[in-house]
Amino acid sequence: MSTWAVPGYAESRELGSGASGRVALAVHEETGHPVAVKYLSDALRTRPGFVQEFRAEARLLGGLHSDHVAGLYEYVEGPEGAAIVMELVDGVSLRTLLGRQAPLEPEAALVLLKGSLLGLADAHRLGVVHRDYKPENVLVRADGTSKLVDFGIAATDGTTAGIAGTPSYMAPEQWTGAPASPAADVYAATATFFECLTGRKPYTGANLAELALQHVDGVIPADEVPEPVRSLVLRGLAKTPGQRPAHAEDLVAELEATAGGAYGPEWEDRGRRQLAALVALCLLLLPSAPSVPRHATDTAHTVLGGAPDWLRSWRPSLRSLLVSGAALVAALLLTYGIDRSAPDIGTPRRAAEALATTSARPTGEGGPTTTDPGSPTPSPSSSVTAPPTPSASASDATAQPTVSVSVTTGASAPPTVAPPTATATPTAEPPTTASPSPTPTPTPTVSVKSVSFSGFRQTGTATAAATATVTTDGTGPVTITVAWFTGEVSGRPGTQDGAAETYRRSGATQYTIALEHTFQGTGCYWGVRADTRPVSADGGAWQQLLTRRCSIG
Repeated sequence: MSTWAVPGYAESRELGSGASGRVALAVHEETGHPVAVKYLSDALRTRPGFVQEFRAEARLLGGLHSDHVAGLYEYVEGPEGAAIVMELVDGVSLRTLLGRQAPLEPEAALVLLKGSLLGLADAHRLGVVHRDYKPENVLVRADGTSKLVDFGIAATDGTTAGIAGTPSYMAPEQWTGAPASPAADVYAATATFFECLTGRKPYTGANLAELALQHVDGVIPADEVPEPVRSLVLRGLAKTPGQRPAHAEDLVAELEATAGGAYGPEWEDRGRRQLAALVALCLLLLPSAPSVPRHATDTAHTVLGGAPDWLRSWRPSLRSLLVSGAALVAALLLTYGIDRSAPDIGTPRRAAEALATTSARPTGEGGPTTTDPGSPTPSPSSSVTAPPTPSASASDATAQPTVSVSVTTGASAPPTVAPPTATATPTAEPPTTASPSPTPTPTPTVSVKSVSFSGFRQTGTATAAATATVTTDGTGPVTITVAWFTGEVSGRPGTQDGAAETYRRSGATQYTIALEHTFQGTGCYWGVRADTRPVSADGGAWQQLLTRRCSIG
């Protein structure tokens, strides 16, 4: 296993490892923020398609800004490794909760389903299909809210990306390799909802063939769930996509109407309290673990692009940090234990991009890639289960994730500090000439090949988000300066809005930074510009969009 680590992060401990790589709990050295770092294994970095797929997952997360999805901080790729630096969610996995308490009360199950469905809805609006919704990929936070993780096998809506998913939660059309659709995610979410309500999966075939037949032709076991929510289960587990809610937000609307009618207006508060109590119990039962080292003060300047305000001041407890890291292992590693060579899903569609204009040149290396030629013939492969971490309880170790099946079709080192100059040492003898200063080790040189933006869009009445990607020809240090602008004229920057932000990176050949900004100006056009030192060969990147309040309806 490679010892390469993402520059700028102090790794605290390894949370888990498998054939796909490893996941580490780390601390951002400049700010002390805890993060989860997902490393791609050396073996997969040498196989066609895997780096492109790993990069595509990071690019997708960089464009998906949602309170209900674990967020991306940055993607780092270099000659020695590739890694995704992600938000560390303070909570436990739904699989862990079900191992402690199953079935859940209907109100708790409804709250849990709603939270993760909102994450799916944000993805669906961007044209992204998750394809692997299951209890391992839903994290429940200490306040009873939930987040969705692991977009490792996500695909663009409508693309034929092969058979992929976890068998116990795969929609009938997924077994046949039909184009990816949000309705398949609705099916998987409903199957998980069924498990929350009953303590078992909707279908339990003895083998893959039997399980496939049950999903495709079996009777929907809706009579096993409480009567008030049977209509949700029948709709969500319908055998054909057209009979299900088309998107996650449609299922959320049906869920809220059903829950309000059956359990009254306070159902959500009661359900959230129930979940929070279960999470607290899981935290209490976990054994103690070694402390997490801290390497910076809370007042250090942050260079984590796009870090929200609450994250800058939030400091979870030690136990919560370790628990959230343990809960994240299965969700982050499960998919990448699969032996596959899938095509790059590319950049998801974004509705807001219809209003964007750009003068940046297309990205060279590191940009969206095409399917590798000579793809292997279809062959199912099982995922590698990550071993339980030291912080996991005994029952957690026995709760094995469902085997995943995936089939694809044929169709940084910091600058070296120079040592101090040697001086003469005073003695009783006559002074001698000081020895010459050692020659300083030169700082690695680097050229910036390209800078580009993706996912630039308006996220609120005065907020916007974007993802910047910088590609270099070496691992030497590079400085990235990002400035935001407001104006009234298309194609012109206008007035700079607030102070520019500076990011310093080294140790890799590609950097992806998630950016967020709150505008103070009131112009109809918002712009963002990125420049680098050394100067990029393409002159930097510039992108502009027309705000919704000024759009012509």
